[in-house]
Amino acid sequence: MNRITVSLKMAGIVVALTVAMVSSLAAKDFRLGLITPPPHIWTKAAAAFGAELKKESGGVHSVTIFPSRQLGNEAQMLQQLQTGALDMAFLTVAEISNRDADFGAFYAPYLVKDIASAARLLRSDAAKNMLKQLPKNVGVVGLGYGSAGLRQIVARDHITDIGSLSGKKIRITPFEPIKDFYTLLGTAPTPMPLPAVYDALANGQVDAIDMDLELIWKLKYTEHTKTLILSNHAMFPMVGLVSARVWAGMSKDDRTLISKLMARHVDSTIDKYVSGEAMFLEEVKKTGITIKAVGPEFFGDKIKAWNDIWSKKTPALEILRTEAAK
Repeated sequence: MNRITVSLKMAGIVVALTVAMVSSLAAKDFRLGLITPPPHIWTKAAAAFGAELKKESGGVHSVTIFPSRQLGNEAQMLQQLQTGALDMAFLTVAEISNRDADFGAFYAPYLVKDIASAARLLRSDAAKNMLKQLPKNVGVVGLGYGSAGLRQIVARDHITDIGSLSGKKIRITPFEPIKDFYTLLGTAPTPMPLPAVYDALANGQVDAIDMDLELIWKLKYTEHTKTLILSNHAMFPMVGLVSARVWAGMSKDDRTLISKLMARHVDSTIDKYVSGEAMFLEEVKKTGITIKAVGPEFFGDKIKAWNDIWSKKTPALEILRTEAAK
């Protein structure tokens, strides 16, 4: 056998190995679901993550984004993640707390004093360590936290004190910590999907909503409300998730790349709210709605009552309080 023949055979082996290595990358178009509409900060972050993953993987991987509950509500998307029918999602930590009570601690009233404090808490080791329990407890892999703005109350009527909310139907995100909070306030917490909220306010199906300033402004809820209770009473985190089943089938290199990029893009939402919260408030003020700024005293002894309930449900509450106090 001459040198030319040997060289050709070696070249053929190299080509075959290269093809095999490329095939092992398991090129995939990942499906990522959210409940937020296309203009929302979370949805834009998801699109940016997909674009960067395609670039960094050399076109091997891509991400198709399904916003606005196209794949169902958050409970349904979480079930799809658990079975592997859905690859990825950016979900509220609220939905995670329905499966793992420790995450309900993030919604403790006045856990943080402002949006910057919320950012620091979400980036702390205490918060990041909680993600490690998700594969076992929930069947998903958590790669990082994002955030929405702090929670406010906007109502159809003029609200003067906490008694003015008694008996009123308040739209909430369906999860136990916030349901407990509004039940303690003597209101009727009413779960409702985001797309239905505007009409519900217009026709009186609900009397008030628990919402952040960005959506109060962008979704024009002020058109059917008279009072904004500017309470900043709770944070509202988001988490970037990958199905544990899908994760198990990824190569080490793919896991490393996706971890880095998803964590970066969900984290970017935190900065956008830190920088944008004041602007969102100014836009709400321009609508002419009455704004009543309040602190913990507005809610009386109900905050202590909530803490008494949730300190028995999860030790994470004390861990996060200690971290937030730093």
